Amino acid sequence: EEGRIEVDDFLETRVPTIYACGDCVGPHQFTHAASHQAWHAAVNTLFRNPFKRFRVDYRFLPHATYTDPEVARVGLSEAEAKRKGVAYHLTCHDLSGQDRALAEEDAAGFIRILTVPGKDRILGATVVGPRAGELISGFTLAMKHGIGLNGILGTIHPYPTLMEGNKAAAGRWKRETKPEGVLRWVERWHGWRRG
Repeated sequence: EEGRIEVDDFLETRVPTIYACGDCVGPHQFTHAASHQAWHAAVNTLFRNPFKRFRVDYRFLPHATYTDPEVARVGLSEAEAKRKGVAYHLTCHDLSGQDRALAEEDAAGFIRILTVPGKDRILGATVVGPRAGELISGFTLAMKHGIGLNGILGTIHPYPTLMEGNKAAAGRWKRETKPEGVLRWVERWHGWRRG
């Protein structure tokens, strides 16, 4: 774009050995994006060819807006998924029942998670509510390292914290996508064992 320094995927400019990062290169105007780029620019400068170079990866860059309520997102939004024709399962969880939110008298908000239909792989998550910018980090970490909603659900979260909302949302997904056929078979099997 006009007014920006052109860099490649490794943040190198047209002049070899000169790297740039931050707002002057874009594409994201976030401090945490600039910090992510700065690491890549520094490492790529220090360990130039013939050593490994590190491509900047924005796939799991979280977005946060510090309004009241806070709004945060990582990965695909519903609108993007629809526009790109990506199939998804939508799980919605209301944060108003979270004990920590109730104790702090700030019990409002929600989590929306897009997953691959029939799988726990997270395509995107949106959090609206208190400390959404912090809560989105759980989903960012999960997406970056290939941890699905089953992994979040199986993780012990301290009580009472707002982060429990992420686990509760994963639990809602589990209830919505439970394998009815397998559960019926297990019920019959246990009935047979009881005699």
